[in-house]
Amino acid sequence: MASIVILIFVIGYLSITLEHPLKLDKTVPALIMASLIWAVLAIGFTSGWFDIINTEEHAFNFLSGGEAAMEGFEGTLLHHLGKTSEILIFLIGAMTIVEIIDLHRGFEVLKSAVKTKSKRKLLWIIGILAFCLSAIIDNLTATIVLITLLRKLIYKREDRIWYAAMVVIAANAGGAWSPIGDVTTTMLWIAKKLSAAGLIEFVVLPSIVCFVVPFLIASYLPPFKGKIEVDTNEENTEGALLSSKTMLFLGLGMIVSVPIFKTLTHLPPYMGMMLALGVVWLVSEYIHPEEDFSKERRHLYSAHKALSRIEISSILFFLGILMAVAGLESLVYGVIDGEQVGTLRYVAELLQNAIPNQDVVILLLGVLSAIIDNVPLVAASMGMYDLPMDSVLWHFIAYSAGTGGSMLIIGSAAGVAAMGMERIDFIWYLKKITWLAFIGFIAGAGVFLLFERVLFHHA
Repeated sequence: MASIVILIFVIGYLSITLEHPLKLDKTVPALIMASLIWAVLAIGFTSGWFDIINTEEHAFNFLSGGEAAMEGFEGTLLHHLGKTSEILIFLIGAMTIVEIIDLHRGFEVLKSAVKTKSKRKLLWIIGILAFCLSAIIDNLTATIVLITLLRKLIYKREDRIWYAAMVVIAANAGGAWSPIGDVTTTMLWIAKKLSAAGLIEFVVLPSIVCFVVPFLIASYLPPFKGKIEVDTNEENTEGALLSSKTMLFLGLGMIVSVPIFKTLTHLPPYMGMMLALGVVWLVSEYIHPEEDFSKERRHLYSAHKALSRIEISSILFFLGILMAVAGLESLVYGVIDGEQVGTLRYVAELLQNAIPNQDVVILLLGVLSAIIDNVPLVAASMGMYDLPMDSVLWHFIAYSAGTGGSMLIIGSAAGVAAMGMERIDFIWYLKKITWLAFIGFIAGAGVFLLFERVLFHHA
């Protein structure tokens, strides 16, 4: 029965990767896959075919546990839905703030700051912005902000998707060295596996290498040569509004306040994002974008319009893929050292036993994080290793899981957001971008291991 769950995941995953040949929106297989996996889990669990394990490594068997086991199953499902919803609410908040800024033409202010028409220069400007922003406001939000900016700068979609794909590489590299830059680094930081200072000190240099190397190579590729074509039919030549600067700085400022709110209150980031959205929404209700601003025109700049413009299909895609992975994580697949473990943890332990070198295992974890969501992989690694805070292994896990996801478009939150916003094809990304991301990943890992294992011999 367990193989049916894995088979559903594999078929669903393939359907997502082949969305263009199938002419099927990737959200459809993601939602169907998640629902079917949990349906099979529920039927199999109540029939006694297999056990379920929660995130505290506590296994439930329906035949021996009865009512309490059923509560355990429901609790596990609710827990995973809660964790997924945290990301979704965060995403909805970030996307809405970005759309409100866009309605008030806030990005016109940034657009006018980017003067260059050279494709190569623009590549570096956007890349450096993505790298720095993702460390401050996290890689997902930075990607959303920069793709919105790219839409203002580049009108040809064929050109723009190249830049959007490179933003994913830069944003993931930038997020890996900051405790608030990526979900996985935040997890390791909250679990006291690493300190903010330790993470920055050890991971910042490999992250820079991981970002710079692919960008250097890309600079010489045909898509980044020549000048950016300007759309002569562009009607929206109007510049900024009265409210443009206010809404841009308020919107970005409120997004930056999210990690500060988290540090002060120790609440999850989505609570800070809810507050940020509330404040931006409040100001947008009372601000006057134009000189002769009438009630009739208010709806053009309202948060309601911004909400109608966000990509709900990519939010639902996120829901499907994360809940499907959670289903795999919850299925007890085998026994290791006398305790039952979930599918993902089982794979991680098998890797550990097959390859004695921990560094190679962590590199493989990075490659795997491009295929499977990096959150459960990092969660599994936190259960696998019992090492002190700030040991080299934790820093290497932060680097590998943070940057390895760039190798596939659905390997990271930033990639999924870019895929949703720009309709980037999985196969196109695999052919054109994966090799660049891989070179960057390996180059950064090489620098990390050179410093940690060869030059300084840290434990």
